[in-house]
Amino acid sequence: MAEETTASTEGIVGLDEPKKMTREDWRKKKELEEQRKLGNAPAEVDEEGKDINPHIPQYISSVPWYIDPSKRPTLKHQRPQDEKQPQFSTIGEWYKRGVQENAITTKYRKGACENCGAMTHKKKDCMERPRRVGAKFTGTAIAPDEHSQVQLALDYDGKRDRWNGYDPEEHQRIVEEYSKVDLAKRTLKAQKLQDELASGKLEQAEREYDSEDEDEDKYADDIDMPGQNFDSKRRITVRNLRIREDTAKYLRNLDPNSAYYDPKTRAMRENPYSNTGMNPDEVNYAGDNFARYTGDTISMAQTQLFAWEAYERGSEVHLQADPTKLELLHRSFKVKKEDFKEQQREGILEKYGGEEHLDAPPRELLLAQTEDYVEYSRHGAVLKGLEKAVARSKYEEDVLINNHTCIWGSYWKDGYWGYKCCHSMVKQSYCTGQTGIQTQSTSDCTPFEEGLQEPLEEEQPKTLLEIHQDKMKEKKKKKKNKKNKKHSSDSSDSEDEEKKKEKLKKALEAEDKRVKHVDALMQIDERKRPYYSLQEVKAPTEEEMEAFRMKRCRPDDPMASFLGQ
Repeated sequence: MAEETTASTEGIVGLDEPKKMTREDWRKKKELEEQRKLGNAPAEVDEEGKDINPHIPQYISSVPWYIDPSKRPTLKHQRPQDEKQPQFSTIGEWYKRGVQENAITTKYRKGACENCGAMTHKKKDCMERPRRVGAKFTGTAIAPDEHSQVQLALDYDGKRDRWNGYDPEEHQRIVEEYSKVDLAKRTLKAQKLQDELASGKLEQAEREYDSEDEDEDKYADDIDMPGQNFDSKRRITVRNLRIREDTAKYLRNLDPNSAYYDPKTRAMRENPYSNTGMNPDEVNYAGDNFARYTGDTISMAQTQLFAWEAYERGSEVHLQADPTKLELLHRSFKVKKEDFKEQQREGILEKYGGEEHLDAPPRELLLAQTEDYVEYSRHGAVLKGLEKAVARSKYEEDVLINNHTCIWGSYWKDGYWGYKCCHSMVKQSYCTGQTGIQTQSTSDCTPFEEGLQEPLEEEQPKTLLEIHQDKMKEKKKKKKNKKNKKHSSDSSDSEDEEKKKEKLKKALEAEDKRVKHVDALMQIDERKRPYYSLQEVKAPTEEEMEAFRMKRCRPDDPMASFLGQ
């Protein structure tokens, strides 16, 4: 029985437990691990010949004894297992296109499509045009079978690959087609040269010309355009930030109050030489706006504005999409606009006349002079001038009448206007010159309008005694007035109180009437109440306000319920 039990246990386990290491072996093993971690000893190699990192713990690198104690330390059991990994289709696998062209069927087969005769689908799935009599009954025009498609297992990237299933031979066909076209061009050009040589049209210098050099990339390597490099092999243009030989915009004028330079966009819109007095036409750089508002940019902006306005009115035009149509439409619009203005002008002239005044030559030609100040340089260029003219009055200026040398309003005294030349305050009077000035200085002269008033009686000057007597009389009058006020104040106070009591009594009676009237109205139906739109509304007096306060019923008053008793 003991032999049978031992045999059964060996059959179940089939493995021996690892032998216990001695103390000396354990010490040597630890020293070797330390040397490997320090890099003094070579790293341990697994069964596949790969080095094992000495810093990996033993419980990760060693194979458990109950699996296979004879195996050396390895990391294979930590890596993905090939048998457990999903298998995906390769990059060359794809669905087959078209139909099978090898075998040609001439007889209908059982189980095939009744419409076309193919074995790979049924009648309801047939993509061919439904025949009047199907291939099942005619037995002719049997369609070839489609390919039996493979089941592709695509991974995440394979499902999203744009070029999945692309055949590179398709691009090769395009390359061959272009090469044939290029070859045909060269042969045609060579034949044309031969014909010209035979006819004698070409000169001796042109005969040595090599036609192969006449290519679109002939001068590609010799391009020397500022700010860009051209690569003829890749056909790309690399634009630099700026030409290093050019002066930077912010170094044109070092004055901090000059034109603003935006470092983010590298733009300087204003002229940096505006404060120096230099003409923008004479400097190398006059700001970004100088180039923006010159040349065809203005007409371009006008065309764009016309396109926007035409689109708002229902015309389908666009500057970038259809520039030719927009240009023709803009030209026709200008012509129609000028014709309309001319017709409107002719209609006004026919109705009101005055065409002879519009055809008059300019004042500069009539008088051979002008008031505009213009300053020219030595070369004839305009330096200063041609500014906007100053707005003038619609009335005539500097018009002198009646021998006056100054205009009316040039002299002012005591709130009146006059002429400065003679100090006359009368408008449209005749000038008296220095005689008038002397007369005005010796005597007080009143204006003409003031002289029309009735003359006042002049009072005779009073003596000092009469002035003193008048002052004493005024003092006595003031003292009497003060005494009368004191005596009358007591009597007036009593009278005022009586009047106030009478007014308050009348106000209380009026308030009672008003309250009764309001109560009566509240009892009547609101549709039958009278309309008081013509009743006069006045601000309440102090007595009426006091009566309202006295008669008002307060809800917090404990004696409010006894008021009506």
